[in-house]
Amino acid sequence: MANRHRGEVSATLDGRRWTLVLTLGALAELEDAFGVEDLAALADRFGSGRLSARDLSRIIGAGLRGAGHDVTDDEVGQMRAEGGVQALAGLVSTLLQVTFAGPDAETGAPTEAAGQQEAADPEPCENPSGPRAGHRSRPFPGTM
Repeated sequence: MANRHRGEVSATLDGRRWTLVLTLGALAELEDAFGVEDLAALADRFGSGRLSARDLSRIIGAGLRGAGHDVTDDEVGQMRAEGGVQALAGLVSTLLQVTFAGPDAETGAPTEAAGQQEAADPEPCENPSGPRAGHRSRPFPGTM
């Protein structure tokens, strides 16, 4: 079971349960893949709301590898989720929110992603902690 306090998210892909987490190594992998210099630039890149299918594969792949799964981005690109691309975008949204904003302050409950996405607050909110303290964050893709 995924633990949001540890940045973990659960997903069902190809009918199999997976845990994803963006560890420091996974974030460094994404910095390199997206050609950015730091976490703030990575958060800005993700906050733009413009992610390609390749971006989704890279983020999901990094999250799976961060959780210890031995998968390539090409293998991730072949995976399916109930709910299709919208569910995969929701999975990425949840993973990024847990990574950059932390667990739900009210419940801290685990999130069931990819087909069973929690309702997200569509309004941007102040983030009192994290790499961009006090920065008014923009919603991640799939949260509108």
